[in-house]
Amino acid sequence: MLDEVILLDAYFSMFGMRVRIALAEKGVEYEYREQNLLNKGQYLLEMNPIHKKIPVLIHNGKPICESLIIVEYIDEVWKNNPLLPSDPYQRAQARFWADFIDKKVNDAGKRIWYMKGEQQQAAKEEFIEALQLLETELGDKPYFGGDKFGFVDLALIPFYCWFHAYETFGNFSTEEHCPKLIEWAERCEKIESVSKSLACPIKVYEFVLILKKKYGVK
Repeated sequence: MLDEVILLDAYFSMFGMRVRIALAEKGVEYEYREQNLLNKGQYLLEMNPIHKKIPVLIHNGKPICESLIIVEYIDEVWKNNPLLPSDPYQRAQARFWADFIDKKVNDAGKRIWYMKGEQQQAAKEEFIEALQLLETELGDKPYFGGDKFGFVDLALIPFYCWFHAYETFGNFSTEEHCPKLIEWAERCEKIESVSKSLACPIKVYEFVLILKKKYGVK
């Protein structure tokens, strides 16, 4: 019996992009179902009744939620081209930095376009500081795990297509503060699984304009 794989996702979601990259890295065929985040469908609510969010991977009828958990599930089920390191310590470190990205980069990035004045300035500083810490962790390696694209790269690279929106609303340059991280991102973009999974930065910016209008942010 062939695996039935369905992905409930949204084009602009950096979390959904993680799953798309992971599936592409593994060569898994799946059915993609775009979800309207402003008007969530019944199937999404049934598959993720707790958080009611995308992405949701449905494997042979069983839903798996939360992007990093989904990526780890994919890595465990489809053994080829592993994303997480085999060494337990290195695996723990990879999980630590992926969690850091979710807690620091994502939160500060959202506040850059959502806030104004001093709150926005604080968010910019936190965003840049988080990226500088990640740049230090990257060091002189091509990728976070070494010579091969892996779990931490996959966790962070989807945010790259949101940088244009963050920079435009926050009036700053990521490259000015984190040049080596931008070089890393451009290196990742050359990987087919990444390039075909990332959203267009201009379309992301236009989507954020819609979000700002929805939430009454001027």
